[in-house]
Amino acid sequence: MKKINLLGSTGSIGTQTLDVIRSHPDQFEMMAMSFGKNSDIGSHQANEFRPEVISVADTETAVKLKKLLDYNPRILTGSEGLSEAACEPADMLVNAVMGRIGLEPTLQAIEHGMDIAIANKETLVTAGHLVTKAAMRNGVKLLPVDSEHSAIFQCLHGNIEKEVSQLILTASGGSFRDFKREELKGVTVKQALNHPNWSMGAKITIDSASMMNKGLEVIEARWLFDMPYDLINVILHRESIVHSMVEYIDGSVLAHMGTPDMRVPIQYALSHPMRLDLNGGQRLKLWEVGKLHFEEMDFERFRLLKLAYDAGKEGGTAPTVLNAANEAAVSLFLKDQIHFLDIETIVERALNDHNHVQEPSLEQIIDVDLNIRTAIERDKK
Repeated sequence: MKKINLLGSTGSIGTQTLDVIRSHPDQFEMMAMSFGKNSDIGSHQANEFRPEVISVADTETAVKLKKLLDYNPRILTGSEGLSEAACEPADMLVNAVMGRIGLEPTLQAIEHGMDIAIANKETLVTAGHLVTKAAMRNGVKLLPVDSEHSAIFQCLHGNIEKEVSQLILTASGGSFRDFKREELKGVTVKQALNHPNWSMGAKITIDSASMMNKGLEVIEARWLFDMPYDLINVILHRESIVHSMVEYIDGSVLAHMGTPDMRVPIQYALSHPMRLDLNGGQRLKLWEVGKLHFEEMDFERFRLLKLAYDAGKEGGTAPTVLNAANEAAVSLFLKDQIHFLDIETIVERALNDHNHVQEPSLEQIIDVDLNIRTAIERDKK
């Protein structure tokens, strides 16, 4: 029985993680969970899985939650509560929260010797050098949950990494993949949230439409697989059937294929190195798909992807700036306070204006992140 701590239980990845645990009650046990303020959904989850520790955003949510529970767990609040829930004795932490808030709990769970199933992109994007060093020092595994990184992880299994020629991440192209740049000027939030293949949270869906999501994944891949940026490539693949590929030096290409179902990579991260039945999951039938399409990525069309590569190669605090500026800009777009293309402008300006620090400490990363967000929010008031 593998004991699990889950951060971000009411989000898209969190709820699908619970689907996996629900399907295999003999394999997994929930020890701790966290969510923000959605006490209605969170209470149902808690009453079903009965974790010993629950962390929520604030005291008001904690009071509401306590009234909705039919048992008496330890309820924590705020960032300290999130870290305490992450470090509850367990075998694995599933980090499914959105944003940089997931960084400190991950680092603390690593110090407690827990393997990390990582769905929180920002943890590796903002502090990949700190997280990977901590994982190596404590002998813990970083297991990818993103479908693309899980695909690469599986395609690398059993092969010598020195024989790798390149990693190939696939991108659906998001809601606006068929739009020319001039056609993006008037797009709405509703249009941006209409992803053609995946059902995801609002922020990640906007990132998919702008291709920032793929840029963050490129930076993640650099840290997860210790691969230089020049050997990490992105191609457009509309069907989201091939989740990613690895090319080897002899020209062989190994591809991981499956239906667009996030429960598959989540379950593999939880059960690794074993595989479990995906109860109720749809099986891939290639004869029904018929054709698969692949296109070269256009960096002029998807400027945020180019900025992500540039920030990753710059290193230091540049990825922190990239991520913080993008999160702040996406938040403004979702509130209809800026236009879609303004996201690019805000991110590029933040990168150009910042004096980057190489090998930043955790404290420096937190300061840079806060300063970038504060400056962007201040400018829009």
